Formats: sequence, C-alpha cells, structure tokens
Amino acid sequence: MNKFLTKILILLFLTINQSISEENIMILKLKDGVVKIELFEDTAPNHVKRIKELANSGKYDNVVFHRVIDGFMAQTGDVKFGNSNNKDFDLNRAGMGGSDLPDLKQEFNSLPHERGTLSMARSSDPNSANSQFFICFKAAPFLDRQYTVFGKVIEGMENVDKIKRGDENNNGSVSDPDKIISFKSL
Repeated sequence: MNKFLTKILILLFLTINQSISEENIMILKLKDGVVKIELFEDTAPNHVKRIKELANSGKYDNVVFHRVIDGFMAQTGDVKFGNSNNKDFDLNRAGMGGSDLPDLKQEFNSLPHERGTLSMARSSDPNSANSQFFICFKAAPFLDRQYTVFGKVIEGMENVDKIKRGDENNNGSVSDPDKIISFKSL
C-alpha cells in the first residue's frame, strides 16, 4: 500500500509541477519561426502578470522591433506607437509609448542579463517599465540589477538572432522593422 501511495503522490506532484511550469511558458512567433519563452513569475510577479495580460489580449501582435543593436539586444513592446496595424502607429515615435496600464514598480533581481534574457525597458525612472521589453543577443552584465529580468528564451533563439538590425549611428533605430506576429501563453 505504501508503494502505491508513494507512486500516486509522485505522479500528482509531477502533474501539478508540469501545469505550473506550463502556465509560465509563452510562444513568440516571428517571421523566421517560433520562440519559446519561460517567464519567471517567482522573481518578477508583477512584470510577468503584465506581460501575460498584454500578450494574451493580443496587444503585442504586430508590434515592431523598433530598436535592435547588433551584439546587444532587440527591443519591442510599444503597444501604443509600435503596433503596425494600429491607427496610432508611428515608427518615429515607437519606443516612446506603452500601454494604457499604469507603470510598474521595479522588481530588480539577481538574475543576470545573459544571451536570451528578457528584461523590461524603462526610462531613467526605475519605476517606469510598462509594456516594452528587450531580448539580449549576448550577455550584458552592466544591466544586472538595474532592469527587471522576467524571462528567458528556452527554444528558438536562432529566430531571435535573425531580427533585422538597426542603424548603429542612430541608437539602433530600425527602418522597415521586423515585428511580432503573435505572442501568447502556451
């Protein structure tokens, strides 16, 4: 009886653990393929909640990667000015907007900015993150504990690597930028 009960408890634990982890997996579709992302709800709960809310309501769909710096990162998420299917789309203003939701208080943490890390963009005010985020192409330790890391690419980084790069002389601004096709929970 004890072996049977132990097996049932292990199976139950694995099932619960799998469902908890799956609710923090997001699928980002880009022109070159799918990117699977794990969100770190325990580390940045409010930022993860915001990303899920905006993604699952379709706010990130068709949003451009307005700032992409080779060897550094690809920035996107301006749902106000960066949505190429929206009446307010303005590539010259992309990167200046956010969502209609209030800004978030920082949730700086000890997770490093490594290749594939997702982190929230913000202004000079640490509590100004809203909807914009970036994906690191390479490690960027100078950002550690100054920006909120909320996730990491776990599959498909080769598709992120193919995002069109911006003008190095213009802070990575991209003319005719790539965009998010869709971004949703698993």
